This record gives sequence, C-alpha cells and structure tokens, in this order.
Amino acid sequence: MTKPPNRLDASEPVRLADTPLTIEDVVAVARYNRPVEEMTAKRSDDAVKRMESSRDWIENLIKENRRRVDEGKTPKPVYGINTGFGAKAGYIGLKEEDIPWVTRNLIVSHATGVGEFLHPEIVRAAMLLRANSLAQGYSGVRKEIINTLVKMLNRGVIPAVPESGSVGASGDLAPLAHLALVLSAPVDSNDRVDEYPQDYDAESGQAFVKLDEIQNAEEGNQGELFTFGDDHYVLLRGDEAMAHREIERIELQAKESLALVNGVTFSTAIASLALYDAENIVHHAEISTALALESLLGFRDAFLPHIQVVRHNQGQIDTADRILRITRGSTLLDGDVDEDPKHIPPQDPYSLRVTPQVVGAVNTVLSFIHDTISREINAATDNPLIFNSDQEEDQKLPRSYKVISGGNFHGAPIGYAMDFLSIVITDLGSLSERRIFRLIDPQLNFGLPSMLVNEDPEKPGVTSGLMTAQYLAANLVSECKTLAHPASVDSIPTSANQEDHVSMSMTAALHARKIVENIQHVIAIELMCAAIGLEMRINQIQTGIETEAHLDEENHHDRLAVCLQRLKEKDLVPSVGNGTRIALDVINDLLFEDLPDIRVRTVKDRYLRPYVLRMSAFIRSEALIEAVHAACGLTLTD
Repeated sequence: MTKPPNRLDASEPVRLADTPLTIEDVVAVARYNRPVEEMTAKRSDDAVKRMESSRDWIENLIKENRRRVDEGKTPKPVYGINTGFGAKAGYIGLKEEDIPWVTRNLIVSHATGVGEFLHPEIVRAAMLLRANSLAQGYSGVRKEIINTLVKMLNRGVIPAVPESGSVGASGDLAPLAHLALVLSAPVDSNDRVDEYPQDYDAESGQAFVKLDEIQNAEEGNQGELFTFGDDHYVLLRGDEAMAHREIERIELQAKESLALVNGVTFSTAIASLALYDAENIVHHAEISTALALESLLGFRDAFLPHIQVVRHNQGQIDTADRILRITRGSTLLDGDVDEDPKHIPPQDPYSLRVTPQVVGAVNTVLSFIHDTISREINAATDNPLIFNSDQEEDQKLPRSYKVISGGNFHGAPIGYAMDFLSIVITDLGSLSERRIFRLIDPQLNFGLPSMLVNEDPEKPGVTSGLMTAQYLAANLVSECKTLAHPASVDSIPTSANQEDHVSMSMTAALHARKIVENIQHVIAIELMCAAIGLEMRINQIQTGIETEAHLDEENHHDRLAVCLQRLKEKDLVPSVGNGTRIALDVINDLLFEDLPDIRVRTVKDRYLRPYVLRMSAFIRSEALIEAVHAACGLTLTD
C-alpha cells in the first residue's frame, strides 16, 4: 500500500452516520485502507436510535401480520417488506414464511453483471457508502448488516463486482447484488447448491483477498490471480473468502435485501474517486502550465489580477494567482505589474493565455460537483424509507403507515455531475495537449530543439525525441472526446415500464473515471516535456548571453532575441520562478534517479513508457503539489 497524501487522514477510524463523511474519507478508506468503526451497543446517538426505531416498526408489522393470518385475514402489504419488487410488487402481502425467500431471491436474481471486475478501490468505496447510507437510520436494517460490511472493509474481503449491469435506477441494482451475494447467507444450508456444477460459486458470489494475506492457505483453495496497480489478489468463492477472514455471512431479513441494492452507491463511489483525482490533476495542470509558460518565454499579462477581477469569476482569479505565485521571481517571463513588456504585443497563444479562464471554469465546475457528491455520500438513498422516529421535528410522520415510497435511489444528480466532470476534464486535457505540441514543434517553441531532443548536429534526424509522447497525448484526448458524450441524456425503460426513466449514472461515472485516468497521463506528459524544455531553455539562454548570440536590437519578433536583450539590459541571469524551481528539482530527481537522462546530447532515443508511467504515478502521490505549494505559501484550499 502506498503512502497516502498529506491531506488524507488514514489512521483514525471513520465513524458512520456521526459526522458527515467527506470525499477525502471515502478515498482514505477505499484506497489506503483507513479503518471503519463498527456500530456498537455503546453508541446511543440519533442515527442509532433512528435505526432501532425503523427496525422496530418492521418487526411490529410482521407481528401484526402474523396475528392477521391467525385470524384468517390476509397480511397487510407494505412494499419492500412483504411484497415482491418493481413491477412484481403486487397488492397482496406475502406470508411470513415467504419473506426469507423473496428477500434472498432479490439478491440472487439481480446479480447478473458482466464485463471486467471493478477495481477493488471502487468496491471498497461502495461498501463504505452503502454502510453509511444504511446507518442514517431510515432503511429498517439491523446493525449486523452494517457491521458485516465494516468487517469486510477492515479485514480485506472485497466482493468481485462486474462493471456492466446498472442503469442507475432503482439504483445500481446488479453491482450491489453482487456485493450483497458475498455477505448474505442462503435461506437454508442446502440452498440449491447441488443444482449447479461443482465449481459453481454456490450463490455466494466471488471475492478478492490480498495475495499476501492468504499465502499460508492451502494451494488448492487459491483461485485465479488478479493484479490491480501494485496490488495482487486471489479471487475466491464468496463464502470461502468470508470464512478465511472469519466473517459470518448473514441471512437477510425483511427489507434488508432491498436496502442493500437500492441507491446509486457504485455510481457515487466511482464519482468520489474520480472527483478526488480530477481535483488533484487540475492542481498539477496549473504547475505544468507554469513550466510551459516559462519554457516558451511567455508573458505575465494574461495572469495579472486586473483582468481577472473584472471577469468576476473566483475560479479564474484563484488560478491566475496561483500560476503567478508559482512563477514569481522568474526572469524568463516578459512584463509585470510594474514592468512594461519588451515584446509587443504581449500575447501568448490561447493554450497559454486563456488558462485562467479555462482552468478557473473547471475549478468552478468541480466545486459544484464536490458539493453534489458530498451530499450524496451522506444520504439515505434506498426505497422505501421508514420514518418512525419522533426525534427530528421535520422527520415526524403522524400517520400509522410509516413507510414512504419515493425515488431517492435515482442517479440523476450523480449522472449529471459525472457528465459535467467528463466534459471539463476532457477540455483541460485538450488545452494541455496543445501546449505539449507547441513545446516540441520547432516552428512554435521559439528556438527550443525540435522534439525536445539535443541531437548530435553531425547526425541530424537520427532521433525522434519526445515526438511520440505527443502522439500519445493526442490519442488520449481524442478518446476522451468520445467518452465525454453525456450518458445521462439516455434512458431505456426497465421493469415492465414501472421504471420508465433511468439515469445511466454508473455509465457516466465509469466514463468520467476513464477520462480522469487518461488526462492524468496527458498532464504527466506535459510536466515531463515542460520540465525538459525549461532546462534546455535555461542552458540555451545562458549560452546565448555568454556568446552574445541573438542580441540584434532590431529583431523585435524573435522571443529568444528579445529575452536575451532584456536580460542584458537589466543585467539579469536566466532564472525560473520560486515554484517552478522546486517543480524542476522534484521532477528531475524523480525521472532521472535510475532512468537515462533524456536531456543530454545523444544519438540514442530512449524507451519513453517508463518515464510517462512514473510521472503519472507521481501525480497521484500528490508529492509535487505538496512541494510546490509549500514553497509558494499555497494550500489546496487557496
């Protein structure tokens, strides 16, 4: 397990339904194994009281129906407790002996997903969010259901959940059913197992357990091996995985299966992780812009506060300020608040000049999405919900029928948010790719070497340099443009037209996650190209000063000549900004610690994949923004 970034608390246990969960809490549990506290008898807060009260109402209903049957009457039907589901809800209440079967059948029948298994961090996030939703106290489940999810999180049992199957209403039914299949026990010990082949999963689903955690198990019990990132897992039958970690599977009671599968929990889990990573990428995009701006001998004018203020967009104001602070002290940039620009007009291409407007708008959108997801991860999202507590005035329900059927399971808020995330992060990557292209093109980079390779002048054309890194960026951005088509505008009716408008929120979330992953690679490529370009620029200018090259005072259109002239007039040496200096040091230490230095003069191209992957992984660690922001007096809340 990698070390969590400084902004994540991964040590103190998360306490469900006590204080609101944050997106950072979700990431810490899902990605860095932060522990979660069980709902014990010691807790007596409002959420526990609501939970007990709503469960009591269900138990009392079952007792009342038992009396009705004894009196020769039909049971009183209450949806989700003693009825079928969806279009098969019916109007007659089921008898008590039928409830365990309709409960179990819901889980077994709905576990119908296909495709690749979701990353374990997504499943862990979903387990946390489902537990937190049920812990709000409106779902009518026992504490044991929540605590089983918590034990699975803390002991490392991760249900294997296929990625395809959800339409985002009545929630992420199929993915959640695959999760519930692992934790739930059959109605009896001989529950139809003999009807399936011997190697079938015995209707207990499948689950991942870390390879190093079962290495002492018998070889015959070890299943297929899977690798996700740097972690290795064994895929076991669900009942075997639970037994290995000494977690008892639970026979679900009335309402509990429906409570486990209702709600867009997987959509929200994916959304939480994607948003966290997107916010991180945007901060790195500001650093890569600063590096590119100095590499290309750009202008400060587009970042000065005067024009930001009159646009009245706080995101734009903040982005421009951060980039100015990162580049503060640079002698490569032209113009400032108290310094006339020497090059006229002081206008960079749009990929540099409109960064405050674009990235600022991206940050504004991410703020909206952050608020949306923060509400969703603390919501009660199944159906029906039970209001039997008199603790909160606005939650009192005077009528005797304490159940309310509604649509809190619908994924529209998450679907819309994820489509919006896909759009803005794709555009962020598109802007970055244009800067990458400009950095490597000798017609556009104001005198830097073609493809950012210091080739032997005696053997021109032997090397390709970073040419194909831009190809990769172009490919990734192009794929994102296709993925960014909104999924939430589509709806295919389900359940015999009872569910005639669905959200496709999980499709939207999966697309957003893939887009964020792609653009992380694009920003990694820009950071690499811009850092290499800036080192080359500093050496180029120093050589130019020493040899008095390009010092033609009449050459006002050559940026390199103008820069050299300006430095000569002011008796300055070429130096980069305070933040960009830190960025260069950190990136150089990372990239060239044990890989060949691709900045040196050479006739040999290098295998670039390791550099790109290393830079991309480094973005995820957040070490670069922590170092640069600390040097510039910035925090992630600025």
